[in-house]
Amino acid sequence: MLRFNKSLIIIALGASLAACGDSNNNEVVTPPTPEPVSYQFSVEVNNLTAGQPFSPVALIAHNEGNLWQIGESSSAALELMAEGGDNSELLNFASAIATSSGDAPVGPGAQTTLTVTTSSLEELKLSLATMMVNTNDGFTGLNSIDVSALTVDEALTHFTFAYDAGTEANSEAEGSIPGPADGGEGFNEARDDIDLVSMHPGVVSQQDGLSGSTLNSEHKFDNPLAKIVITRTQ
Repeated sequence: MLRFNKSLIIIALGASLAACGDSNNNEVVTPPTPEPVSYQFSVEVNNLTAGQPFSPVALIAHNEGNLWQIGESSSAALELMAEGGDNSELLNFASAIATSSGDAPVGPGAQTTLTVTTSSLEELKLSLATMMVNTNDGFTGLNSIDVSALTVDEALTHFTFAYDAGTEANSEAEGSIPGPADGGEGFNEARDDIDLVSMHPGVVSQQDGLSGSTLNSEHKFDNPLAKIVITRTQ
């Protein structure tokens, strides 16, 4: 009888252990949540002009579209920036996935660095724009530069040219230029020029015969206007 009871105990223990084994095999293991991946770019903007401060720079990461197109009409956002240096609407670019803005103008010979971070490299492009504030509606920048293939610590260097938003006549008249050369009104929603983006013809100035100009020879500029260094840092 004693042997029989021991056998029952052994059988019961075996069944219990088997049940425990089955329980472990059926346990659902939740995998850890992966850390989010981010990609970071540093953009250094160097003002190469002698007398044209740049408005606070707008930097936009996006995967489609352009901030401007030569031969096409400026957007209202580009007009606002190119006439008055206000980049707030440009930073609301419809295709933007990340943006950054300088917090102050960039004087002649000075430089500023902006940073932008995204969660994807797929078809990633960077654009930036800034006004030459001692003009009526002149601006410079980069348009849809592909950075999707950049590796960490790899850099691209670009030199920018002067563009005319085509929204305000280049009168150089007193009261029409927002920069320190004049302190004028800047943005005006009326468009009194060709209403097409083009290469900027340059400043004329008083010395070169534009009698009503508030600008002088120090406000003239040659291309390139800026040196831009884009570095992937993460």
